Amino acid sequence: MKRKVYYRYNSQTLSYERIYPSLKDRIFVVFRHLISGIIVGIAALVAFIYFVGTPWGEAQKKEDQLIRTQYEVLSKRANEMSKVLKDIQQRDDNLYRAIFHSDPIPNSIRTSGVGAPGKYDYLSDLPNPDLIIQTTKKIDYIAKQIYIQSNSFDEVLSMAKTQKDRLKHIPSIQPVSMKYLKQMASGYGTRIDPIYGTLRFHAGMDFAANIGTPVYVTGDGVVTLADWKQGYGKCIIVDHGYGFQTLYAHLNDYKVRIGQKVTRGEQIGEVGNTGKSTGPHLHYEVHVKGYPDNPAKYYFMDLSPEEYDKMLQMAANHGQVMD
Repeated sequence: MKRKVYYRYNSQTLSYERIYPSLKDRIFVVFRHLISGIIVGIAALVAFIYFVGTPWGEAQKKEDQLIRTQYEVLSKRANEMSKVLKDIQQRDDNLYRAIFHSDPIPNSIRTSGVGAPGKYDYLSDLPNPDLIIQTTKKIDYIAKQIYIQSNSFDEVLSMAKTQKDRLKHIPSIQPVSMKYLKQMASGYGTRIDPIYGTLRFHAGMDFAANIGTPVYVTGDGVVTLADWKQGYGKCIIVDHGYGFQTLYAHLNDYKVRIGQKVTRGEQIGEVGNTGKSTGPHLHYEVHVKGYPDNPAKYYFMDLSPEEYDKMLQMAANHGQVMD
């Protein structure tokens, strides 16, 4: 390569004179060109990365996108699992537990949180932290719900294993035989008071029969009361366990004593006309976990379908009660 020659114009001689640069000037020129090249190169590299991107950057983007897609799919599956779990929970509360007259799992337990504040802070430095945190919360929530449901099924299984004994204790026959009944005076619900003539809630069912007609206990249990009770006259209360109690009122006589174990179908008293009563009859109540329930629901072992239907029609009588 031909070496460059530099000249400088001399105004006094009116001629060009050749210049011989010093070593310092030469070094300066070299460095100037070198620095200019570096700057241009860096600018070109930055522009390339900005508009095109680096191979490793593209790979990272693809990896981040793949992770995001996987979490989106996982989140969708978690939502589907939640729907299935919700259906199982509803069956558990409204079917399986209802069969055994067991309380449903409290909603406060089913919907409780899954962790203390800050539990998921360690995920905040990951790519797409919001999606990852929300999906992790969903999975933790489902895991907790499955644990609760598993314990519930263990409890239902335990109740099923004791069902044979439980069935003996559930009130399930009429307290007065159909052949002795004159009529079903009144059923469960709002009725007209026979003395005051006003509407009031009738917590049991009245069976009209002659004085001395046998009264039978409707399920296995233990007698907890055999005495006079205000308004009820001579009264017997039987605790059947499993949350069930039955009450037999306006009796003429007792055939049992407090603390005595009784078996379904055993005679425990006689129909009478004691207490607040307008005629010979038995007032019968069924209580479940401390609250009165419709006795008509508890004759399934005693009546044929035809007799049960007839009994329901008589129990629907909205006339006066006898107590």
